[in-house]
Amino acid sequence: MKREIHKWYSPNLNKEMEVAVYGHYGFALLMFPTAAADYLEYERFKLIDSIAHLINDGKVKAFSINSINNESWLNRSMHPSNKAIRHQQYNQYITDEVVPFIKTHTSDTTPIVTTGASLGALHAANSFFRRPDLFAGTIAMSGNYDLKSYTGGYYDDNCYYNSPIDYLPHWNDENILNMLRNRSIIIASGQGAYEDPDASRRLSDILHSKAIPHWLDLWGHDMPHDWQTWRQMLPYYLDNINF
Repeated sequence: MKREIHKWYSPNLNKEMEVAVYGHYGFALLMFPTAAADYLEYERFKLIDSIAHLINDGKVKAFSINSINNESWLNRSMHPSNKAIRHQQYNQYITDEVVPFIKTHTSDTTPIVTTGASLGALHAANSFFRRPDLFAGTIAMSGNYDLKSYTGGYYDDNCYYNSPIDYLPHWNDENILNMLRNRSIIIASGQGAYEDPDASRRLSDILHSKAIPHWLDLWGHDMPHDWQTWRQMLPYYLDNINF
């Protein structure tokens, strides 16, 4: 498998950020780490191995990026308002730096699909819902899409506009909704230990209310909030979607 590590100094984040790139061709898969993890997490936990056949066959080119969750929602010493500001800077890093980077390593017309597990699922889904003009779809696994679960009760505009459970019900712009209706959206969860399938159901209900087609896929009670679940989910979905 072709594997490259790239890094650059991010003007949006004022720090050096790395990206691991796997593969040579195919649609782009933008991978957001879980919790406080880094750009090599999906490699360490064998998720990259689970989709290696798709990467080697040229169906998928994967881009695994770094998180800054330790500098935002998981930083207990930071005021929630500053966490939200840092999160917005991360959003700008994605749209202004990562997306152009992906295009230079694919093409201007190559579809980009976001994915992630756990907290990475929130980032993947939120990035997609906010910018369906940039992304062709999302595969969100085992996520909680209510940002308030990370804010300790704090709430402002930056929190609202990064909490899909809050902003999606109020979106009435038909241009944006029609873009979402023509994208591939997969909301998946196990129902085993530490999973919260109701979080996926709530997001699905909102999408239904907006007539946005999507695939809500709840796996069995033997599927926990852990890597063995995501190593089964991601290749299954990538095998069953085409761009």
